[in-house]
Amino acid sequence: MPVKNRFAELQEEITAWRRDIHENPEILFETHRTSALVAEKLKEFGCDEIVTGIGRTGVVGVIKGKADTSGKVIGLRADMDALPIHEQTGLDYASKTANAMHACGHDGHTAMLLGAAKYLSETRNFDGTVVVIFQPAEEGGGGGKEMCDDGMMDRWNIQEVYGMHNWPGKPIGSFAIRPGAFFAATDTFDITFEGRGGHAAKPHETIDTTVMTAQAVLALQTIASRNADPVDRIVVSVTSFETSSKAFNVIPQRVQIKGTVRTMSKEMRDLAEKRIKEICAGVAATYGGTADVTYNRGYPVMVNHEEQTEFAAKVASDISGNCEEAPLVMGGEDFAYMLEERPGAYILVGNGDSADVHHPEYNFNDEAIPAGCSWWAGIVEQRMPAA
Repeated sequence: MPVKNRFAELQEEITAWRRDIHENPEILFETHRTSALVAEKLKEFGCDEIVTGIGRTGVVGVIKGKADTSGKVIGLRADMDALPIHEQTGLDYASKTANAMHACGHDGHTAMLLGAAKYLSETRNFDGTVVVIFQPAEEGGGGGKEMCDDGMMDRWNIQEVYGMHNWPGKPIGSFAIRPGAFFAATDTFDITFEGRGGHAAKPHETIDTTVMTAQAVLALQTIASRNADPVDRIVVSVTSFETSSKAFNVIPQRVQIKGTVRTMSKEMRDLAEKRIKEICAGVAATYGGTADVTYNRGYPVMVNHEEQTEFAAKVASDISGNCEEAPLVMGGEDFAYMLEERPGAYILVGNGDSADVHHPEYNFNDEAIPAGCSWWAGIVEQRMPAA
């Protein structure tokens, strides 16, 4: 099953949808315009049911096949939200909103799933039901969890769920996937070190929080180098260091650091939280101060299910001739919540030689549309073949 001819015919139309969404980016749950556009298109396509407001601003469309003797229901998910980045592409259809842009290709994901929905509504060449899921707030808001918490999986009896992300650096039309842990758990920490501030000329009268915190920053790196199993994966990054005083001649009373932890297993996640608290408390006590640690668990590890991953790879290989094994990704992905509720798989589709995601010069490559749409359609027609 190479790229479907219908998607070559629809490419110009799908590209127009994508560029319209690109021009009008919306962040987190504020995807009101995008959600309305999606609902309008699903209505035009003749979807059997359209529901808005799932997970605040999510949209769900239901498409029934020519038959339903299988009783199967498959969910297909695309994310809709943009990032708080000021676009620097110079495109004719660049973002019209300051400090907001589709720097991760969610405009392309939404447009490709809309294209697949149009095709599946036209043909209905499958035995079962498709639920197309358009999700807000993937970029840190946990929109996937909110849609699940709203009962989406049970409400439509979704039995399997599939997702897709574009991947810069991979050739257009190519795919990559891996079973098991794929994208990392993404946690954050916020730590305040308290000492005794004073004059920089009299350090002996202070408890120096700058020295204390600098020592802690270095000590936190020993979690990866000395506490973690070397074959497991963990990244501990301190990304912010702020003192309570900005004066040249003041030793600050307190210092706040922030950062992120990326792990690929529950055990490593638990270890990271435990050791961060122990290390910071110990270092602070050594210098006579205290450490107040707030550890926030974000997205869990995204784990592809083995059977569904094998199937998704086969569909991709039918399109492109090959589906490579994807690398582990230390970024987070809230499709993880959907894969915790139902078996399924998440795949990467090549975006060609573009800037990387989350970069102000990134742009989704419209030449990827036929392959992406064909994969969505192939998932449905091969998993629920018509009699």
